[in-house]
Amino acid sequence: MRVRILGVGMGPHHVTPEVAEALRSVDYVLAADKGGNGEDDGLLALRREIVTVHAGPAGPVEIVSVRDPERDRSTGLTGAGYETAVSDWHDARAAAYAAVMRERGGTAAFLVWGDPSLYDSTIRIVEKVKALGVELEYDVLPGIAAPQLLAARHRIVLHDVGRPVTVTTGRRLQEAVTAGLDNIVSMLNPPPQRLDLTGLDDWTIWWGANLGAAGERLVSGRLGDVMGEVADARAAAKADAGWVMDLFLVRKGRA
Repeated sequence: MRVRILGVGMGPHHVTPEVAEALRSVDYVLAADKGGNGEDDGLLALRREIVTVHAGPAGPVEIVSVRDPERDRSTGLTGAGYETAVSDWHDARAAAYAAVMRERGGTAAFLVWGDPSLYDSTIRIVEKVKALGVELEYDVLPGIAAPQLLAARHRIVLHDVGRPVTVTTGRRLQEAVTAGLDNIVSMLNPPPQRLDLTGLDDWTIWWGANLGAAGERLVSGRLGDVMGEVADARAAAKADAGWVMDLFLVRKGRA
């Protein structure tokens, strides 16, 4: 069978013509369902909107939802514990997807938020499906990545002239700071009260949540002055959409 891994940005308006054409070529979309009480979660509903907007003459492609396995999200996990929890979660996801693929065959697609190359594990999970004995070929098409949207919304460049930008996670932010890095994009962030922002009060932050989707919020300024505003905006974004994905750029000194 064939699998198409399609970057879709944050909604129908971010889908490139290349990805739209690929979406119309598949037999079904495989999607994790993180909802409860028999209802779609917000991101599954957004996937349904994407396939509806970009439907071909035969109508929207079918979405096959797969209940997402539970993951250990204990706040006290060590680095190694976190990696083990994620690996176990990916193994369980791969097993669930493999069961569907064995039954249905054909051409399946995964719709990946942002771009598949950046803090997304769909490629890894499809490789795990192959390792489970499902014979498949796959390709990957790019989408608009969250850091691109963040820069566009704030009308900034992610780095100074000739300087690097580091992309990491909220869990490893202080590791980057300690290493002397001073221009950092942080993704996969916990709520602000669980971020370690020690020593960053005088840095500048450009923050965004649910960029390009319902409940989009933006905050920027001296980090020590605006983190309360960030916390409120993040909560409001989650209330609007039912989910929240946020990221930020922090840079040493004033903008």
